[in-house]
Amino acid sequence: MGWNKVEYKNQNKLFTIIESGATFYFANSYYVPITEYTIASTEYDIVFSSAINKNNFYGVQFHPEKSGKIGLQLLKKLY
Repeated sequence: MGWNKVEYKNQNKLFTIIESGATFYFANSYYVPITEYTIASTEYDIVFSSAINKNNFYGVQFHPEKSGKIGLQLLKKLY
């Protein structure tokens, strides 16, 4: 829980204006393991998927609406 860095290696549409290593707010202790659909990861004791993408579906583990300006940029990218 709290503010953690979100890292990605390959550019994805969701992160086109957000640098790898940007900090987002996480408010739970659940996580998704790294899979073939992982587009971003975070390390907090373990490395886990902080964003996933399959076809036109996206999921994020953090709360963009609570992540300030950077979260707003991400939400705008979805529309």
